[in-house]
Amino acid sequence: MGADLIDGKTFAARLRERVAEKVPAFAAALGRAPGLAVVLVGEDPASHVYVRSKNKATLAAGMASFEHRLPDTASQEELIALVEQLNGDDNVDGILVQLPLPAGIDDKAVIEAIDPDKDVDGFHVISAGRLAVGEAGLVPCTPLGCLMLLKDRLGDLSGLDAVVIGRSNIVGKPMAQLLLAESCTVTVAHSRTRNLPDVVRRADIVVAAVGRAEMITGDWLKPGATVIDVGINRLGGDDGGKGRLVGDVDFASAAAVAGAITPVPGGVGPMTIAVLLRNTLVAACARAGLPAPEGL
Repeated sequence: MGADLIDGKTFAARLRERVAEKVPAFAAALGRAPGLAVVLVGEDPASHVYVRSKNKATLAAGMASFEHRLPDTASQEELIALVEQLNGDDNVDGILVQLPLPAGIDDKAVIEAIDPDKDVDGFHVISAGRLAVGEAGLVPCTPLGCLMLLKDRLGDLSGLDAVVIGRSNIVGKPMAQLLLAESCTVTVAHSRTRNLPDVVRRADIVVAAVGRAEMITGDWLKPGATVIDVGINRLGGDDGGKGRLVGDVDFASAAAVAGAITPVPGGVGPMTIAVLLRNTLVAACARAGLPAPEGL
């Protein structure tokens, strides 16, 4: 393997430590800790795991965690009423509604009910607009985590050619906006892109967020490129086993060509919760009229 591993697990642990170090100053100024409310609807097993992890990380950072669980029979109106209640709760600085939601509930309507200043997931249309025009706001956790890893690896990104594979509102589009703000030349590729390997091959930075297991292979890459693999796909496991997790990049062939690459697992994944904690503290400071915390 020629590529250096980009260790997201270690970087995320350091970010969580930096957030935790800054929480006491906020608590001293406000008389309370920053608060994150997580709303879980239904019994999706993966969602329960994610919510437990977020709750544990929030408490470990010295923040207040408010967990709200609704049954899968809850209506959209009931969920939005809970969101509006949390909007008005001064002890809550961040609101996260765990996705996916049960059938019959409109994700978009629920997200748009969240106060944009508490939108720590960065999914609200106002959050997206702020990012697009370069105003301060809350940014989706996964792409911001990817950017942190890239800047830690490469330093100044200006002038680099970046290709983002995938155009979702959660990762692809905000990732492109973040890279544009760093003065990269950015191409957003997707399922309709012609000659996709040729497009990817010219990139200094490749961010793969397409949701197809091991789609990007080493012969697609420019030698020395930095590869950020956002994908998480489970292969095998049909016999009752869990199978194995892989990314959207074929790791073995890509690592032989790239200069640096994130593994799956242990790359981008750990960054998401770490950035969620960062976003919660940033939102808390902004709501309190305090300066944005430095070094985050």
